[in-house]
Amino acid sequence: MKISIKELEELTCRAIEHYGYRDKEVHIIMDVLLYAQMRDNNQGIVKLIDKGIPKDPKAGEMVIEKETPISARINGNKNHAMIVVSRAVDIVAQKARDRGFAVAGTFNTNTSSGAIGYYASRLAKQGLIGFTFSRSPERVAVHGSYEPVFGTNPLAIAIPTASDPVVLDMSTAATSYFGLVEAVTAGKDIPADFAYDNQGLPTTDPKKAIAGAIRSFDRSYKGSGLALIGEILAGPLVGAAFCGLGDSKGNWGHLIFAIDPELLTDRRELAENVSAMVRKVKSTKKLQGVEEIFVPGEKENRLAGERQKTGLIDVEDNLLAALRKVAGGV
Repeated sequence: MKISIKELEELTCRAIEHYGYRDKEVHIIMDVLLYAQMRDNNQGIVKLIDKGIPKDPKAGEMVIEKETPISARINGNKNHAMIVVSRAVDIVAQKARDRGFAVAGTFNTNTSSGAIGYYASRLAKQGLIGFTFSRSPERVAVHGSYEPVFGTNPLAIAIPTASDPVVLDMSTAATSYFGLVEAVTAGKDIPADFAYDNQGLPTTDPKKAIAGAIRSFDRSYKGSGLALIGEILAGPLVGAAFCGLGDSKGNWGHLIFAIDPELLTDRRELAENVSAMVRKVKSTKKLQGVEEIFVPGEKENRLAGERQKTGLIDVEDNLLAALRKVAGGV
């Protein structure tokens, strides 16, 4: 169903408030969710249905437990990950501008940080090269196994150009958990090579996949190895749970860092050179049937821009009905 972006924003705000968030918290979470929704990323409003994102009653003030001029380790104190990671991005951006490089780790956060390309993009829009890693409760099997041991462990890297940044935002899994939730909501099957059921058999049923395990994004040892690296960087390095050890559902972890190009080159020169690279990549000879070559983030940013111009967005009917229900609508 096609609805106005304004109406979607209003429904999203009311749904977030339904889960106990108020004032600035609501706007931070909405911004992250709609960044994803505008780009057809499955880290959007689907997070507000099913079990939703209830605010942890134990949530308190986040605390920087360890800090240097170029680093910070943040105890999220059970606050929503989107709120904590947004704060970490602010800290990293300021320190990187001052020192050329900065890194922050967050732990003890509640639920998902959403589309992590959002955070890396925020850094790139300030002229920095942004990196974000995230881990989550175990949903993904290591190559050769059907037992879930890793999170879907996305990573994002954003690099400034003369216009929109190049943004690689990818899960190390064949699909995200919320990709499965979207499939359940829409009553659709998933591809046969995405996941196993709890007996280790390939399944196209998203419900069986939720009870089983997701495969790595490339279905090989390479993707599995990258998932392991993400588990380390956003797990033990920052003090979060990992591989089912510790409070995996209540202690999510993230690693964010930024490089100021001025450490090695001129910011403007980098942006111009990356833009030239993008033009070169897009101008390469196309295979038969290929109309356009895209660089990471380009198609998604174009889609979001087109929707902003029209003020309208398509939302799957069942998903929209579920969102209205949470928001208290008809």
